[in-house]
Amino acid sequence: MSINTAIKPAKESKYEIYKYLANMFDYPQNDSYKNSIISVYNLLKTDMPEAAASMNVFIDFVNEASLSEMQELYLRSFDVQAITTLDIGFVLFGEDYKRGQLLVNLNREHRDANNTCNTELADSLPNVLNLISRMTNIEMRDEIASKLVIPAVVKMSSEFSSDKIEKKDEIYKKHLKTIIDFSQKYRTIYKTLLDTLLIVLKRDFNYDINILNYFKEEKCHDESKESCSCDTTPNTDALDAINNNYFKDFSEQIEIEMIIEK
Repeated sequence: MSINTAIKPAKESKYEIYKYLANMFDYPQNDSYKNSIISVYNLLKTDMPEAAASMNVFIDFVNEASLSEMQELYLRSFDVQAITTLDIGFVLFGEDYKRGQLLVNLNREHRDANNTCNTELADSLPNVLNLISRMTNIEMRDEIASKLVIPAVVKMSSEFSSDKIEKKDEIYKKHLKTIIDFSQKYRTIYKTLLDTLLIVLKRDFNYDINILNYFKEEKCHDESKESCSCDTTPNTDALDAINNNYFKDFSEQIEIEMIIEK
């Protein structure tokens, strides 16, 4: 594992780390992506060694892979026939109207923090991590991180199960055999970055264990339905509580959004 230890960003505050963590989930446009990964790794190695250790396999990957191979794994993880999506609202709520509520409220928070979302939606994980790094409203930052981001990241990570990946890969086997031979070695590589992020989030924020248990149980059902002995009825009360608390002014916010758009 070859690492340039000179590549390390200056961290101004405790939450500054999240803007660098956000870079891990950007599409690898060019070779600067590798430098971004190494930069985060070096920062974590100093501040949080256990989080850095979880990135070791990913460091091996970026050292070995070509740019096109990194791009392929990214797309197959988060975009085309993806394992999961980076849009945390969709991860938590699917097409339910509650995701629309989330987008409205997050757009407001992005504006208040002067955080630019560029071409991605307000609930895109990199955008939300950048938002966390810029927010001055401590209570709202803690709410977003603990009740939205942490549960979403747990859910995303749980999607990297062998059964789910095999189904997604079927469509590729007939057409991209050459690339698949390389990709299978690192097929779940982006799970390591999600797990790294989760380690840092759990250090910095409290989280609702009921929500995490819900997603852990869901993963258990997916991977071993016959041998699973836990309660098969998912408890969504915690997620409903998030919606009731966070989106109570939804109608008013929609009206404001329409005025702003005009």
